Amino acid sequence: MNKLPQITLAFWVMKICATTLGETAGDLLSMTLNVGYAISSLILISVFLLTLVTQLFSRAYHPVLYWLVILSTSTAGTTMSDFMDRTLGLGYATGSMILIGILLAIFALWRMSGDSLNVNKIQSFRGEMFYWMAILFSNTLGTALGDFLADDSGLGFAGGALLIGSTIALVVLARYFTKLSPVLLFWAAFVLTRPFGATLGDFLTKPHEKGGLDFGTIGSSLVLGGVLLAMIGLASFYKGRSAREVAPQLS
Repeated sequence: MNKLPQITLAFWVMKICATTLGETAGDLLSMTLNVGYAISSLILISVFLLTLVTQLFSRAYHPVLYWLVILSTSTAGTTMSDFMDRTLGLGYATGSMILIGILLAIFALWRMSGDSLNVNKIQSFRGEMFYWMAILFSNTLGTALGDFLADDSGLGFAGGALLIGSTIALVVLARYFTKLSPVLLFWAAFVLTRPFGATLGDFLTKPHEKGGLDFGTIGSSLVLGGVLLAMIGLASFYKGRSAREVAPQLS
């Protein structure tokens, strides 16, 4: 049984919301609460592993559980990237290149394993493991790439978000007006939504003098968390209603 959600517009809205919340929540823990990048990464990776194990051994798609894993990869990816780029001193560009290499290696190993990269056909334990590893490192890459665009490139937070948003729009157009592989375009969009969330999160939280809206990590996280919870609730409701409609047909 496929334990992953259908790819709809609601999925992409929730993905962007979750990745943006991952950026603000990760910064809230590591910077606002002054826990530090290393300790924050250990805490959030532990949360990710706990939610991942629960997801891997579940027998059906559960919206709350699925989006908890997505959110944990996003928050862990934020602090992991910041630890690499800032604490270890690798810098955004070098950190991004390393993470791109890791992500490409994951996709190569996944393809060589014989399991499909099509998320609508992931039904094995091994395929799901590759899926979540790709998500974890794509979210980590997204933070580094988003920070590079916002800081080192000179585009600023709003400019970085606009550039990534425009690139996502081109991927959407390619999906409907070209013959490029839908699987390739899905993963391109999936990877790009993370730096979009990272730059959008920074735009919401950073002070005005740095080009942000100065909503703060706490306020932004609460608003984004509320939106995501509402959408997860709707997804759970519709899943339950669909199950009740199908049950009489199977009896």
